[in-house]
Amino acid sequence: MTTEISPRYSVMAARRQRPASITEMKARQSLKIREFETALIKVGHTTLDQQARVLGLSRATTWTLLKGAHESSGLTATIINRTLEAPYLPSLVQSKIIEYVQEKIAGAYGHNKTQVRRFAARLRRGLPAH
Repeated sequence: MTTEISPRYSVMAARRQRPASITEMKARQSLKIREFETALIKVGHTTLDQQARVLGLSRATTWTLLKGAHESSGLTATIINRTLEAPYLPSLVQSKIIEYVQEKIAGAYGHNKTQVRRFAARLRRGLPAH
């Protein structure tokens, strides 16, 4: 018995393989940033004060970052630099931030080449070995 694939299935498969839209890329970026909070909670930093302290940011900036209220352009290189230089940054959180940076530089969040190049140039130091 031969199984035939319907033309409708082929169209659906093609739709799944299409490049992600800007909206989908921005949603992926927002989800990645929310992983920071999950990682902070997992290592025991459950309050905003604790989270701000280990990220090396103010409470207001930390709240904006973790609650997804940041601009659609994502995190700035300045925020990334400040966070990666924080003395009490847990390694799990650091790894999530590095993943975010690598994905942003790879263009996964819909930024054009100029934006990615500017972002990468503003990173103060090379990323730690991961």
